[in-house]
Amino acid sequence: MPETWSQTENVVWKVAIPGHGWSSPIVWEDLVVVTSAVSDDPGPGPQLGLYDGHSSAAIPTSIHRWMVYGLDRETGQVRWEQEVRASPPPIARHGKNTYASETPVTDGERVYVYFGGIGLYAFDMDGNPVWSKEMQPLEYRHGWGGGASPVVHDDRLYIVNDNDSQSFLAAYDKRTGEEVLHVDREEGSNWATPFIWENNVRTEIVTAGSDKVRSYGLDGELLWELTGMTWITSPTPYAKHGLLYISSGFLADAVRPVYAIRPGAIGDITLGEGRDRNEYIAWSNPKLGTYSTTSLVYGDFLYTLLDRGFLICTDARTGREVYSRKRIARRATAFTASPWAYNGKIFALSEEGETFVIQAGPDYEVLGSNALDEMAMATPAIADGSLFIRTAGHLYRIEETQ
Repeated sequence: MPETWSQTENVVWKVAIPGHGWSSPIVWEDLVVVTSAVSDDPGPGPQLGLYDGHSSAAIPTSIHRWMVYGLDRETGQVRWEQEVRASPPPIARHGKNTYASETPVTDGERVYVYFGGIGLYAFDMDGNPVWSKEMQPLEYRHGWGGGASPVVHDDRLYIVNDNDSQSFLAAYDKRTGEEVLHVDREEGSNWATPFIWENNVRTEIVTAGSDKVRSYGLDGELLWELTGMTWITSPTPYAKHGLLYISSGFLADAVRPVYAIRPGAIGDITLGEGRDRNEYIAWSNPKLGTYSTTSLVYGDFLYTLLDRGFLICTDARTGREVYSRKRIARRATAFTASPWAYNGKIFALSEEGETFVIQAGPDYEVLGSNALDEMAMATPAIADGSLFIRTAGHLYRIEETQ
């Protein structure tokens, strides 16, 4: 896997992607899929750096085309493209958001694409439409738009749409698009992708929310819930070492928690006052949550990448602090993409398009950096020795070429 790159070094290909989109690329064998919203009057794109949390853009009146591109993994050439809709956007968006921020998903038979406020779409691997479901636009907090991505598991496709109108969890038959599960949620707007947690007790649908974290059985029945999150919840839950990790960290909130949860929880597992663990919560930390990025467990350690460019290392099993906030680089104004790891290294991509390479383990050291000199907010994809990085205008395939 590559550890060094630039706009030319270790670049197998670089292709321009029209429009704007912060969805991550996905890769299946020789196919790379990416989505975008292409406007007839694009105007200024998302802006760099930290921002006033209440900033939002007015609803554009120009025609936008919601696009899905299938690229050849070897060459980067577009094999197929599909326009799923052409119209003015039905909702506003945050000044840093796009109308194509939800990452698609695939099971190798079909590609599933979700555009919040537009619809849900399935294509075969050659780009032929299989089914589609148009959806009514819903109001998001302060007109910020959507961002939570779909998840495929067994024969179902899951989405969570937490908004200020009527939040819900829904599942669809992945072959036909028929809705097979619908659960209304007492939640305001959130941007966290759901997680299907297959543990040694059962399989659960875990949803992170500002009002409550909730976990459902595959029949939609509530299994357990937890209060104590922040006003905005964006990080995706995930599991490692037999624990479920959930966090939220809105910048303006005093408490920005991380919870490590054991399988088998039932009912309300909220911590009592002054407590940091209970029967089902293995450990928690009220100051470790992130705003936009999802934390990373690599080996024995949990790495927290804060939006303002600090890295924290914690023992993933116990919550013991290994090292506290370490500033990565003063020149990096913000981090929105989630960190990733391989080769004993942690990689952190700044919004300026510079990836910092950090030694994994208990001793903090920045080993170097790799600049692409273009805004980046999407988390890269890793597949078969290649790293796929999406910037504001391009998609790179990066690989050790020497």
